[in-house]
Amino acid sequence: MNYVPGTASLIDDIDKKHLVLLRDGRTLIGFLRSIDQFANLVFHQTVERIHVGKKFGDIPRGIFIVRGENVVLLGEMDMDKPCDAVLQQVSIEEILEEQRLQQQAKQETEKVKMQVLKERGLSIPKADNLDEY
Repeated sequence: MNYVPGTASLIDDIDKKHLVLLRDGRTLIGFLRSIDQFANLVFHQTVERIHVGKKFGDIPRGIFIVRGENVVLLGEMDMDKPCDAVLQQVSIEEILEEQRLQQQAKQETEKVKMQVLKERGLSIPKADNLDEY
């Protein structure tokens, strides 16, 4: 097998199931259908997987186009390997509620943290969304 530089090396991965981690923290799973020179990806039968604690849920997204600059991690999924069922799959509604509760708890923690810092005369400037990643 010869080495192919750049995104051309992904040609062998077309029509295989992949997991993609995006810059905004989302996880997508789907079949890679197309790529271009900018590493833009087209996925088919895509689901967005949401993890909260030991639970996960899959939200069907269908055809999904991902801009190459938003990809943090791309990996082929081994369909033959048996799944180690450490995580419990739950319904879409349940995982979205769990995610909402987790985000609320995180916001409350940040609010308390900012209040404590403010009481001590310190302040942390709020970061732009782009700076978080």
